Amino acid sequence: MTGKRELSTVREDYLRAVYSVEEWDDEGVSVTELAAIMEVVPSTASENVRKLRDAGLLDHQPYQKVRLTEAGRKEAIEMVRRHRILETFLYKSLGYSWDELHFEAHELEHAVSDRFIDKLDEALGFPRFDPHGDPIPGKDGSVHRCSCFTLPAAPLDEVVQIVRIRDGEPEVLRYFEQRDILPGAKLRVVERADVAGQVTVELNGARIDISTALAARIKVTPERAESA
Repeated sequence: MTGKRELSTVREDYLRAVYSVEEWDDEGVSVTELAAIMEVVPSTASENVRKLRDAGLLDHQPYQKVRLTEAGRKEAIEMVRRHRILETFLYKSLGYSWDELHFEAHELEHAVSDRFIDKLDEALGFPRFDPHGDPIPGKDGSVHRCSCFTLPAAPLDEVVQIVRIRDGEPEVLRYFEQRDILPGAKLRVVERADVAGQVTVELNGARIDISTALAARIKVTPERAESA
């Protein structure tokens, strides 16, 4: 890999990382949080943020959250589309488990052409969502927006349907899968213990205790929900 390609890969990874956080938190991401996501020391993350800010792709002021500019968002959406189409292909066509998808797609997304992604999208039937429930941006940059909220914010005793589960950590995804906490599943929040940091849900007739931190990785909607 050339030095130029390495720089491009770093740039794409940072933009996609910021976009992925902004999808779940409109306030953006701190440099420290970004360093943890990218698995680098804060000084390295800070330097890369500075370079991307100078390139007009990120907005960042000292001690403030990092956010995408319009130009940065456009470029990030292109990478997100590529990543999520690859995840869908790996899951549907090659039988990868959903906890393996993120890292395998990350390895591939920098190596394939735009034409390959377009052909893959067509072969898959132009899917709107990836296996985690994340929306796949259109080729024109459009992104589906749902009126969803995180599980801890769900009303007590009302049936909701899981529409998205935040990816990236295989052990968390395996934890959810083992308990049938998957996109499309319907459940009810029956108890919230804020002091203990725990949410209790009823799913398939069983009660499951989930930490508030993990529950915040699940987005739900009351739409089309009928019974848990």
